[in-house]
Order: sequence, then C-alpha cells, then structure tokens
Amino acid sequence: MDAEPQVAPSAAEAPRKSDLGVRVASAVVMLTIAGAAFWAGGLWLDLFVAVVAFGVFVEYVRLVGKIADNAARLSSMVIFGAVYVGWGGLALAVMPEPLMLAVLGLVICTDTGAYFTGRSLGGPKIAPRISPSKTWSGLLGGMAAAGIWASLVVLSASYLVSAIGPTGPSVAAALEVANLGMAAIAGAVLAVFAQVGDFYESWLKRRAGVKDSSRLIPGHGGLFDRVDGLLPVAIIVGTAWAATQAGL
Repeated sequence: MDAEPQVAPSAAEAPRKSDLGVRVASAVVMLTIAGAAFWAGGLWLDLFVAVVAFGVFVEYVRLVGKIADNAARLSSMVIFGAVYVGWGGLALAVMPEPLMLAVLGLVICTDTGAYFTGRSLGGPKIAPRISPSKTWSGLLGGMAAAGIWASLVVLSASYLVSAIGPTGPSVAAALEVANLGMAAIAGAVLAVFAQVGDFYESWLKRRAGVKDSSRLIPGHGGLFDRVDGLLPVAIIVGTAWAATQAGL
C-alpha cells in the first residue's frame, strides 16, 4: 500500500475530550433516583417504572418516525412499540421487588460479561451491519455471567428458605433444594433475549441514522439505550411470574 501524506486532523476529526466524568455523574444520578424509588417501593416504584416506560415509548416513536416511509407503516410500528414497551413496563410492575432486582442484575451481568469478554477475546462479529461491536465471544461471555448470576440468586433464595426450617439456615440444605444447573441454563437463555433486545434497538437507530435514542442522559444517550436489553427479559420473567400466580 502506498504511503499517504500525513494531514493534520481537522477540528471535527480531532480526538474528543473524554466524557468519563459526565458519564459517572449521570450514572450516580440515575442510581440515586432508581434507588430512591426502590426504597419507597409500592406506588412510588410503580410510578417510576411507568415514567421510564413512557419516556422509552416517546424515544421509540421518535426513532420509528425517522424510519417509516408511510402512515400505515408508522402506525403499525407505533402499535408494536406500545405493546412491546407497555408489556415490559407492566411486567416489571407486577413482579415482587426481589425478582425485579434479580432481573436487573441479570441484564447488568449480561452486558458486563459481554463487554469484557468481547473486548478481551474479540473474534467474529454477530451482525456487523447492525451492531459492529457485538461479537460471538461477547455473547458467550454475557451468557456465562448471566448463568452465574441466576445460579447465585436461586442459591441465595434457597438459603433464605432453609432459614425457616428446623435446622436453621444451611448452605447444604440450600444446595439440596436449588437446581443450580437449570438456573444457569435459564440465565444463559435470558441473556440471549437481552442481546436480542439490544440488537433490536441498534437496528432501529441504524435505520433512523442516529447514535442514541435521545440525549436525555448526558454521556449515556436516552432511556431506551439503558433498557433495551431489559425489556424482553422483563416480558419473559414477568409474564412467567404472573402465570404462576394465576395457577397457569
């Protein structure tokens, strides 16, 4: 390859200043608000979920508004979004708070495991035209992390249940009751759905020609960017929970 002349980067091409400080500050604010909602619980937590879901839906509508080329397609996409986001929000609202925390933890573990495994191992991309940074190794790492998280959640729950027994809390008794293998498999499968949700939003943004769903959260994009993987997992877990409560 012939050497190209060195050209000084323009102002637009110059490396941008790191936004780590802004991202950390935004994360602290988000965690504080979410933590306060969890602490208050009950109606306040439901209102928090409803507000976030409404914000996500607004961002979804803005994205599909840039994609749809006619009124019929726009209407169908908006209806789908209303069902998708609304179902996810309702599923979170009907869950008991410990289960909601478990679901949030699983999605966080999926994203974290996928990020660090993908960065460390690299390898073939899953769908480079949709999300160039997503690799198969990252997916496997996310599945592994989610499987471990799900196993720990089930083991912890079994341990707490053993505490009401005649012998008191016992790890051995918890291990006898907990099916850690099935928990790990369930966690890994849910991690796949979390990644599907991530890819779906990435596809919408790529079609709309935008980087983030909005600029609501400095350094983090929009609400949809934060919960894209959570929505499908919440739908699955929340629906399963509601079905068991209804005796189905």
